[in-house]
Order: sequence, then C-alpha cells, then structure tokens
Amino acid sequence: MHSIFYYSNELARYDFGPDHPFKPERAEKTLNLCYRYGVLDREYMTLKKPPSLAQEKLLLAHSQDYLDVLRRVGKGEIFQEMLKYGIGSEDNPPLPGIYEWSRKCAGATWEGMEKILNQDADIVFNPLGGYHHACRSRAEGFCYINDLVIAIKEAVDRKARITYVDIDAHHGNAVQEEFSSENRVQFISVHESGKHIYPYSGFVEEAGEGSGEGFTVNIPLPPKTDDEIYLEVFSRVVVPLIKGFEPDILVAELGADSLVSDPLTDLMLTNNSYTQIVRELKGLCGKILATGGGGYDIYRTARCWTLAWAILNGVEPVDEFAGLVGGMMFGPEMEVSSLYDRPYMTKGPEKDKIRQEVDKTIEFLIKLHHL
Repeated sequence: MHSIFYYSNELARYDFGPDHPFKPERAEKTLNLCYRYGVLDREYMTLKKPPSLAQEKLLLAHSQDYLDVLRRVGKGEIFQEMLKYGIGSEDNPPLPGIYEWSRKCAGATWEGMEKILNQDADIVFNPLGGYHHACRSRAEGFCYINDLVIAIKEAVDRKARITYVDIDAHHGNAVQEEFSSENRVQFISVHESGKHIYPYSGFVEEAGEGSGEGFTVNIPLPPKTDDEIYLEVFSRVVVPLIKGFEPDILVAELGADSLVSDPLTDLMLTNNSYTQIVRELKGLCGKILATGGGGYDIYRTARCWTLAWAILNGVEPVDEFAGLVGGMMFGPEMEVSSLYDRPYMTKGPEKDKIRQEVDKTIEFLIKLHHL
C-alpha cells in the first residue's frame, strides 16, 4: 500500500480576504492535527508538494478564453470582461495570484490520479482540492479551476471506470454537467436540497442523459437532516449503486460543510456519520482519490479531514499530547476531548417531516435504479 497526502504552506496560506468564508488554512490545521495524532508517520505515506498543472490539462475542463481571463486576473488586472466569466462576484473575487494558486491545487488532484492509474498509489488525499462548482467558462461558488473534472477525464481517457461520490452539502453541479452523458462515470451527489441553497440544482429527477442516463444520481436532503437519516440514505442507495457499478477508482469529494456547526448550510451531521461514510467508501473500492471541498467551520473541517485520512489508511489517531496541550490548538476539541463529535439528533415533528420527505426520495431512487 502507498498513500500520498498533498500539501503546501504557500497554498494553505493563500488569502481570499477577511470577509470571505473560504479559508485554505483548513489544510494547514488538518496537517497539524494529522501529525499531532500520529496518522501521517507510516513508511507507506508520502507528503508531497502540489505541482503546477500544465496548460493542456487545464483545457480538459475549461475553455481557452476563460483561462486567458483567469490568467490576466491572476496578474492583477481588473477589467469589465471578467464579470461575464463569473470573476468579480462576492463569491469569486479577482485575486492576485489566483491563476497559479488554482493550477497548483488542480495539479495535486491530477497528479494523484496519475499515481493511482500508474499503480504508484492506492490512496491519495488533496485537502486543497475539490472545486466542484467551476464551470467550463465560468468561476462559481469559490471555485475557479475544476480539478475533479480534469482528474476524472484523465482516468476515463485511460479506460478506467470511475465512481464520483460528493458528500459536500452543496450539489456538485459542474462535475455533473461535464459527465451527464457518460456511462463510464457514475456520479453520486448527496447534498442539501437545491430548493434551499446554492447552486439550486441536483434534484432527484436529474439522472443523466443519452448514454449516461441512469449514471447520474442526486440525493437532495431537507434542512436539519441528521446522522441517522443521512446514513440510512447512504446504506440503502449509495452503497448498492457503487457495488453494482464496480469502479476501478473512486473519486470522493469530502466537503465537510454538512456538519451541524457550518455557517453556510443547514444539515445537522456530526463527524460520527461523516467517518462512517468514509469507512463505507474505503470498503467499496481499494483505489481512492479524495479531495477537500466545502467546510466553513475550519476547526471541525480539520478534524473531519484528519479522521478521513486516518480511516482511508486504516490507522487509529492517538493524541500523544493529551493532558499537556489539551484543546488549545483546536478550540472545538475542548468540547469533546477527542477528534470525534458528540452525537446530535433532530427530534419531534421536525424529524418526522424530514423522514417522510427522505423516504419518498429513497423510494424514487430505488425504483429508478432497480435497487
């Protein structure tokens, strides 16, 4: 077994601005926790610096005119035309260095896929990746370069069958759009319903088209969905779908913004269900390319990603500093004295209403996909 963790101080310290919710420093906090809990010290693990992705690989996901605009913005230019490419919005500000930063974040995901395809790695994690909203000619949802589309296209070109699983609270719209007609890519997104949050898509009826019909699976969930209901959806729909498809490689967007404390979303998960999902995925495919994604409570996100890395590698986190450092480094640890969250459950009529809605979704998907 060989695992790769991609990381760079330069990328993790890139600043979207004090008022922007996206904080790349989550990756640095994750790395620190991985060291603190002894889950990044095995001989089969490599810490690797992200490479800058070649121009021709960027074209797998984006148009030349968009890339030209993004390059100009990265050099510090501000111009009217950038607005039609989604740059200059509140979500996607025109940041100096954004082109090179995005190229390196995408470079890690692409190289990680190459390593898996070449049998040089079994598990790859890029906490600085997972930009599932970046469209062919438009920046969206804090995403400028779609590293996931690039990596999956590389794999498909090499005749690999790919399952893409997205557990971010936001629908993976741009990845779906790119592969909706493709039967070599199974797209599965479990997210808060587009009736309530951006990108206002990912409804259960969206199931692919042409030769890709039935290979796109969307599982929209109502606000306040908790661990119990989320795990039921996963076991009844996601697990049998992946088993039936038998992917060569599983690509997992492990956004951590479905958690109860996330400021941008309304799902109510704890990392107890999050980690159970990662365990399930690990059991379904031996080759996994995992990325970060959403996660705007940066401390909880770092805990999630530390646990995900540990589970993907089959190692148990142990805090050797317990009692000495306590929770000083990571505030939320003080609540629970561990990486794991306290259980949380939605109750009463609200839970009953959620269950009714989710049961309808499950029944629809079971019938649609003959599960």
